[in-house]
Amino acid sequence: MRSLFFKIFIIFWIAQSLIFVITTAFILSRRFPRPASMLDPAFTSLHYESTLALKAFDSHGCQGFNAFAKERNEVLSLVDPNGQTVCGEAGLSTTAQVASGAEIYGRQLGKDTLWTFPVTSASGRTFRFVVLVPARHEEHTWYGDLLHFAFPQLPVAIAVGGLTTFVLVMIFTRPVVQLRKAARELAGGKLSTRVKEAKRTSPVKGDEFEALVHDFNHMAERLESLVDAHRLLLRDVSHELRSPLARVNVALELSREDADLKMSSHLDRIERETERLNQLIGQLLTLSSMEATESLETLERVSLKQLLTEMLPDSEYEAQQRGATVELHAESECSVQGRHELLYRAIENVIRNAIRYTEEGTRVEVQLHEDGAEHAALVEISDRGPGIPESELESIFRPFYRVDLARNAQTGGFGVGLAIAERAVKLHNGEIRAVNRPGGGTTIRISLPFTPQKPRNHNGI
Repeated sequence: MRSLFFKIFIIFWIAQSLIFVITTAFILSRRFPRPASMLDPAFTSLHYESTLALKAFDSHGCQGFNAFAKERNEVLSLVDPNGQTVCGEAGLSTTAQVASGAEIYGRQLGKDTLWTFPVTSASGRTFRFVVLVPARHEEHTWYGDLLHFAFPQLPVAIAVGGLTTFVLVMIFTRPVVQLRKAARELAGGKLSTRVKEAKRTSPVKGDEFEALVHDFNHMAERLESLVDAHRLLLRDVSHELRSPLARVNVALELSREDADLKMSSHLDRIERETERLNQLIGQLLTLSSMEATESLETLERVSLKQLLTEMLPDSEYEAQQRGATVELHAESECSVQGRHELLYRAIENVIRNAIRYTEEGTRVEVQLHEDGAEHAALVEISDRGPGIPESELESIFRPFYRVDLARNAQTGGFGVGLAIAERAVKLHNGEIRAVNRPGGGTTIRISLPFTPQKPRNHNGI
């Protein structure tokens, strides 16, 4: 009984019933009055007219009666009990033959109406007064008839239909809007999002929308538990790997003491791979810690220009190993509220990624400027590499995602650096995205809401 089909059916059924009842009541009360209320005024008028005509007959005979009829521009006649015309139009006598006991009689003559009823003169003579009422010629227009017959059906239909439609829209759109909002939050990474369910004290089930809300919340709970389990697994595995790696490093150093030249080359290879594992574990722990953080509580004022200047020497040194350079173009300080360490790590990961993919002998450009339209600071890191397929520009920020499916060490890192950068930017209410440059290569754009500097006076204060 609480299904969505039943709600739609009952609302439309009530609407149609109301329209029928209301319009029928209006039509019966306004268009079709009772016969008595419709004929009584006509009979009163006829009796009054017959009284005036008999006065004229009593005073001046048929001459006075005919003069009265001519003055009123009407077709009148007085007929005796034998059906003979006494005064007035003679042709009406043959049409006025009625039973002697009839009080009032009317009949249709073409488009006109003939009325006759008994009257008594002042001298006591009995006659039948006959009057021919001509048909009224009314001009009709299509818009006039439309307005006449559309009232009150049209206003009632508009009012009742509009009200019921509004109720239906509210029933349908409110849960849909709530689900849409929750779905957007869930897609944005807020896995704790739930839609409020209606509290039900009876065992009767709800409609389809309530069932959809229940299924959405169940899906969100399942998704949150899976993601949490995934994060917990990464964190636990990373922690558990730290100890055996530390023991491997100790054993490696002890082995060097008794190793010959050939064995030393193998030990160097083991050391390099062990270092890469340590780096991966460190990045995983960092990512796990950042994903567990919902928001930043303690913030500080960070100058992005100063932050980029600090990391420039290390970036240039790393770029020189590939025969590339790093150029910084900063227009203003672009101060933002945030955490210096997180912002440093996020931008450094993007720059190191650009250095890794740019062609030898090219340069990596880092630009910092204010975006007045978005009221934010914009950091753009551009390389001269092979670029990224358009279908994968958003996927590169997922953990462990690599454009090169072979996952070769020479073609990239572990696929965690950009994921860390994205999470750090989102914790600062910012946005990060990748676009391909027209001349080749990729540009990573980081937008961060900035804190405008207070204007200084002429004294420099």
